[in-house]
Amino acid sequence: MSSESLCYCLLLLVGHFSLSASSTAAGKVSAIIVFGDSTVDAGNNNFIPTVAKGNFPPYGRDFDGGLATGRFSNGRLVTDFLSEEFGLPSSVPAYLDPSYTIDQLATGVSFASGGTGLDYLTAKIASVIPLSQQLEYFVEYKERLKVAKGESVANEIIAEALYIFSIGTNDFIVNYLVLPLRPTQYTPPEYVAHLIVLADTAVRDAYDLGARKIEFTGLAPFGCVPVARTLNHDKPGECNEEYNKLARRFNAELKEAMRKLNGELAGAQVVYAETYSLVSAIVANPSDYGFENVVQGCCGTGLIETSVLCGVDEPLTCQDAEKYVFFDSVHPSQRTYRIVADNILNNALKVFM
Repeated sequence: MSSESLCYCLLLLVGHFSLSASSTAAGKVSAIIVFGDSTVDAGNNNFIPTVAKGNFPPYGRDFDGGLATGRFSNGRLVTDFLSEEFGLPSSVPAYLDPSYTIDQLATGVSFASGGTGLDYLTAKIASVIPLSQQLEYFVEYKERLKVAKGESVANEIIAEALYIFSIGTNDFIVNYLVLPLRPTQYTPPEYVAHLIVLADTAVRDAYDLGARKIEFTGLAPFGCVPVARTLNHDKPGECNEEYNKLARRFNAELKEAMRKLNGELAGAQVVYAETYSLVSAIVANPSDYGFENVVQGCCGTGLIETSVLCGVDEPLTCQDAEKYVFFDSVHPSQRTYRIVADNILNNALKVFM
């Protein structure tokens, strides 16, 4: 066989196995169904009375058409990238957005709300959608799906969907570390334990409603987001290691809780998605990942702005968000989200491929 023929055969084989892998991934997950906070809010907050919004420039400037959808980033989120990797649409729509039909929501939907937490008080602080209400919307969604698709097809979609939880950071940075009520009721370890009970309950509730493929994302080192650096009075400009210690404790207990649920919930696969190590590595060595700035967000001064403040300081926004780990002082840039999505897909979600 000539070298040209050999190369051609090899290319055919590579193409065959690539297509087979893609088909397998696409066939195993019917939809991406999302619960959580601003890390996965696709625009639900646009439709509720809250100041926690991202539906104005500079948010969304690198999204399709430069549209500010309500995502708290310059473009797509982790869940959008995961949806595409599973052969589903390239973005997961917000449930409360009336422009989407139930047929469009059948392949993916986000019930998430920026500013919310596992603790109901966290949602109350920002006047956003608590996790309990997100689950109630899911019940409503299931009924709409049955009407549109028929009970048999709807049940299959629900059973084969991948359920993603991304929530918990706000319980610390909006609630416990800022306001006095919870610290008078719980020590830091006790509050973490309280949140884990709430996470466990949420997963069990989703399971009771039909979820069988469940991923719960751990917290990133939120002591290293730009606003935490700015407000770090002991070591201005540096990561707040006390905050990061809380994130690590939460993650360790969440991982164990998800392991137990995976063994207890019959017919379910429950996985924990670790993100702390990857984001820590990016923060420690940003140039290794192609970033130039890790201490500031792209929008405004990059030190304190998020949500409405990003809109106010839009003229100060950076030219190239690809060089920034964070888009605002709290939320990652689209490029960071892409890296995190690839890591989750190649590790925690391999079981669903």
